[in-house]
Amino acid sequence: MIICRGNSVCGGIAMGKIHLWKKSLPVEATKGRDPEQEWRRFQEACRTAVRELVILEEKAAREVGEADALVFEAHRMMAEDPGFSDAVKEVLQKESVNAEYAAYFAGEQLAEQLESLEDSYWKARAADIRDVAGRVVRILKGEDCQCLPEGPCILLAQDLTPSETIQMEKRSLLGVVTSGGSVHSHTAILARSRNLPALVGVEMELDENWEGLSAAVDGERGLLYLDPDPEVLEELALRKAELSRKEEELAAWFGKKSETKDGRQVRICANISGLDDLDLTVVLDADGIGLFRSEFLYLEASDWPSEEAQFAVYKSAAERMAGKRVIIRTVDIGADKQPDYFSMEPEENPALGCRGIRFSLCHPEIFRTQLRAILRAAAYGKISILYPMITSPEELGQVLAFTTQVKKELDTEHVLTGEVEQGIMIETPSAVLLGDRLAEMVDFFSIGTNDLTQYTLAADRQNSLVQDLVPAGLPAVLRMIQMTARSAANQGIWVGICGDLAADTGLTEDFLRMGIEELSVAPHSVWKLRKRVGEISLDPI
Repeated sequence: MIICRGNSVCGGIAMGKIHLWKKSLPVEATKGRDPEQEWRRFQEACRTAVRELVILEEKAAREVGEADALVFEAHRMMAEDPGFSDAVKEVLQKESVNAEYAAYFAGEQLAEQLESLEDSYWKARAADIRDVAGRVVRILKGEDCQCLPEGPCILLAQDLTPSETIQMEKRSLLGVVTSGGSVHSHTAILARSRNLPALVGVEMELDENWEGLSAAVDGERGLLYLDPDPEVLEELALRKAELSRKEEELAAWFGKKSETKDGRQVRICANISGLDDLDLTVVLDADGIGLFRSEFLYLEASDWPSEEAQFAVYKSAAERMAGKRVIIRTVDIGADKQPDYFSMEPEENPALGCRGIRFSLCHPEIFRTQLRAILRAAAYGKISILYPMITSPEELGQVLAFTTQVKKELDTEHVLTGEVEQGIMIETPSAVLLGDRLAEMVDFFSIGTNDLTQYTLAADRQNSLVQDLVPAGLPAVLRMIQMTARSAANQGIWVGICGDLAADTGLTEDFLRMGIEELSVAPHSVWKLRKRVGEISLDPI
C-alpha cells in the first residue's frame, strides 16, 4: 500500500479503480524517412480519424442533439480536406521526416495562418485544425484515444484544464486526484459543484503501472491510498456509511425556510456551471442561483456559443427556477479559463491581465451576443446580470452604457426582453475601497472571495506553493468583506457572497452580522448551510 498526501477540495470518500489521464507526448522530427511510405501511413491515419469522427458524430447526435454534433462533422471534413493533405505531403517531400511530425507541423502552419486573419470566425477555426492534426498524430503514434473508461473510476492526472473537467461525464467518475492545481482553482470548483471527492497538489509521480490499480480517495483527510490494505478499506467503508447517514439527516432541511432562530431571512443559493448543475439546484431546493458561471458554456463548446444557444440555456434556467432569482455572471474568460478555439495574447501575469469584464470590453461583439441572450431570457423569469472583475466607477459606467445600448437595439428590433437587476463582483481591493461610489450605480454586490483573497494577499490561487498564506491572511479578507457590506448598506443595496468562504459554516454567523443577505455555494452544500443558519440567533449578545 502507498499513501500520498494532498489538499482536499471536496470531502467524501471514493473507492475504485484508477484511470490515468495522460497528456500527449511531444512530437519530434525523425529525418531520413521514405516520403512515399510516410505518405501512405498518413493516409491510413486520416481514414482511421474519419471513422472515429463518424462514430463520435453519431453518438453526439443521439445524446446531445444534431446541433452539437456538427463539430465532429466539421472535423471529419477537415481530416478529408485536400488542403491539409497537400500541406503534409509537401513537408514529407521536402524534409523526409516522419508522418507524425509532418502532420503536426502542417497543422500548426495552417492554424497560424488562420490566427493571422482579422475575421474572428476563421481565427476560431485554428483550434479545429489543431484538434484534427492532433487526432491524426495520436493515431500515427499508436496512442489510445483520451477518454474515460465506461466503468466508474478514480481519475489521476498531473492537472486538468476547466474545459477538460467540464466535458467529463460525472457518472464515469468516483473521484479526482491531481498532482498540480490548488484548492482555489476552477477545476477544484467544478469538483465541488459535482460533489466529487477530490484532492489537488498530491505528492505523487504518475506511474503507468497504476492504470487499473485499486485506490481510495479520502477527501476528508486529504489522502490517496494506492492498493489499500483490507483494514484501510474497511475503515473507509464505515466512515463513508457515516457520511451518507449525515447527508440523509441534512435532507430534513429540504423545503424549509432559510432563516435564523430569530426569524431573519437569508437566501441560500447555488453556484452552477451549466444545466446539469441546474437540475441538482432544483432537486436540492436552493433559494435561487447566486452565480451562473456562464464561461463554462464557452469552455465546453467548439466555437463561440451563438445568441440562440445561450438564450436557450438562460431561458431554461429562468423557467426551471420558477420565479427565484437567477444571477448570470457575464463571461469570465482569461487567466486559467481559456477556450481551445480562441488564442489569447500571451501575458506574463494573466491573473492581472485581460480577463473578466476586461475581456468583454475588448471583444464587444462577443459581449453584445451574450447580453442580447440574457436580456431576452429575462422575459421568462427573474434574471440578474453580474459583471466580473470591476475595478472603478469609470469602467462600470462603460459597461452599463453598453448594456443600455444593447437593450435599445433589442427594443428597436421589437424583440421581447425583461427587466434585469445589475450587479458587480467585488473581487478586487479597488472595488472594495471604491465601494460607496460603485454602490450608487448598481442594484447589488456579490463578493467573489476566491479572487478577492488572491488579490488582497497577492497569493496566486493556482499556485500551491502560496496556499499556506491564505489562513493567516483571512482577517484581512474578512475586513474587506465587512467594508463592502458597509458600503452596500450605506447606499441601500443588498450584498451576497458567492466565493468558497460562503460555505464555511464557521464564518456564517460573522457574515450575517456583517449584513450579508445571500450566501451562494455548491448545490450539495445548500442543506448544510441552511441547517447552520437555522442554528444562529442574531439577537444582541
